[in-house]
Amino acid sequence: MQTLTRQTIKIFWQHARRYTLIPYTLLLIVVAGSLFRNAPILLYRKIVDYLATNPHQAVIQPALTILFVIILIETGSLALRRIRDFLNNYFQPRVQADLLQTCYEYLQKHSIGFFNSNFVGSLVTKVKRYERSFEQLSDLFLYNLGRSLVELLVISGFLISRNKLLGLVLLGWSVIFFVVVYLIAMNKLPYDLKRARADTEVTAQLADTITNNFNIKIFPNYPLEIKRFAEVTENQFRARKKSYDLGTYGEIFQSAYMILLEFGLMYLGIRFWQKGTITVGDLGLLQVYLFRIFDQLWDAGKYIRNTYEALADANEMTEILVKSHEIKDAPRAKTLTAQSGKIEFTNVNFGYHKELEVLTDFTLSIKPGARVALVGPSGGGKSTIVKLLLRFYDLQSGQILIDGQDIATVTQDSLRANVALVPQDPVLFHRSIMENIRYARPGISDEQVLEASKLAHAHEFISKFPDGYSTFVGERGVKLSGGERQRVAIARAILKDAPILVLDEATSSLDSESEYFIQDALRNLMTGHTTIVIAHRLSTIMQMDRIVVIENGKILEAGKHKELIKAKKGTYQRLWNIQAGGFARV
Repeated sequence: MQTLTRQTIKIFWQHARRYTLIPYTLLLIVVAGSLFRNAPILLYRKIVDYLATNPHQAVIQPALTILFVIILIETGSLALRRIRDFLNNYFQPRVQADLLQTCYEYLQKHSIGFFNSNFVGSLVTKVKRYERSFEQLSDLFLYNLGRSLVELLVISGFLISRNKLLGLVLLGWSVIFFVVVYLIAMNKLPYDLKRARADTEVTAQLADTITNNFNIKIFPNYPLEIKRFAEVTENQFRARKKSYDLGTYGEIFQSAYMILLEFGLMYLGIRFWQKGTITVGDLGLLQVYLFRIFDQLWDAGKYIRNTYEALADANEMTEILVKSHEIKDAPRAKTLTAQSGKIEFTNVNFGYHKELEVLTDFTLSIKPGARVALVGPSGGGKSTIVKLLLRFYDLQSGQILIDGQDIATVTQDSLRANVALVPQDPVLFHRSIMENIRYARPGISDEQVLEASKLAHAHEFISKFPDGYSTFVGERGVKLSGGERQRVAIARAILKDAPILVLDEATSSLDSESEYFIQDALRNLMTGHTTIVIAHRLSTIMQMDRIVVIENGKILEAGKHKELIKAKKGTYQRLWNIQAGGFARV
């Protein structure tokens, strides 16, 4: 926990010091501002002493001169505050924007497995809290806690100049106060972290159920989800109450401590006045400074708590930022140059969990330009092969080569630039259809997008929309049907024109008529490209150069369609008979 807090402060400072002069200038203004703010009280003491010792008209001129000096100081103080605000108006939003950019860039480099294990709503909440925490900490330093500490030192210094003992008592008393308040805040920090986690859990649950509102309606499971949400909000309540209760105990201590401080210092002040070591003006000065110190000390306790609350909120994102990316480019990784598109899986072993292997000593070679279909029962490892080819996960052992180059030694971007994927369930950005298709090759002309769209038979449905290619598709593309999303994905693949093409159930969401047209487009797309097709409908892969039957992470059979359906009691023959309406014989 403490390590994370130190990491958070380190990251915040790394971003703040990019604008080196501003933080130090702001610190200087805080110090100067405190001097300017408290100096007039010292001068007012002088006026009181003048009036107390010289109750005649002659004293008016010196008093008015001091008053004029006070006005100049107050004007200077006002000018410093405005300079501080304008500097901070640039500094704080600039660093917040930099932090958001850092979080975004680092998050995007995490693996597919990372995103599969984290709620979208939870990640968004952590990012937003992170930049907001910097804003809170910056304000606490500039306007609150930092200023309070400086104010305490300045006031103690002014009091020491008038009476050393009074000033030292105030300083020592305040130091003890800060130490105790700090210890209270440190004791409260674990509960602040629990509160932050509870808040994140509520947000994640809220986002997950809103995303899955369709499922809640069709089953329907309102009572179950209401109960589940009530449980997380109850946890949030308990975490918040514990955190707030500890804060209240801290305030009880502060109140008692300040009463003692006021009594003790005023008692000493009266005794010193009795002895003639301080003046009536000094007593007034002491009272005014005490009120100011009380104000600062009371708020300082709250500011220390707020500081650690802000750090607790930020720590969740810091944990992600200091977590190494699961999939990294190798040192001095090269750019993949795929010419012919030959693919080789050599003795590949892989499992999503150590206890459960998906592929075992898997070996497969695909010739340049070959069209290979992967078929077999669900969970056999077909989609895993594609994920490994795209290096969404690293192998436990073995190699995957493209044109003789180990994909573990090339950059991930260059690898994926050479593979065009049409997934089973394409996910689109909440942008226009034009932008979604053009995403495959940013910068190309509208005419090229239209051409690819026509080849993918997407132009027909797009042109029926009132806004045509400017139509926004909704979050994840929900405004389009499954078949429409697949046609957009096929148009993307056509535009990408990569040497390797992967079709993962690319026509599964299409009606028979649409599939007929798209199969023609896919045949043209596959020409000259090494193609891997994952299919459950065997009728769509009859014309493949080779069909590989995979079950339990191993190759059971391989050959053309006509060869495999003749194999006695073969897995492919059994699957074909089932889909053709027959019954597999045991």
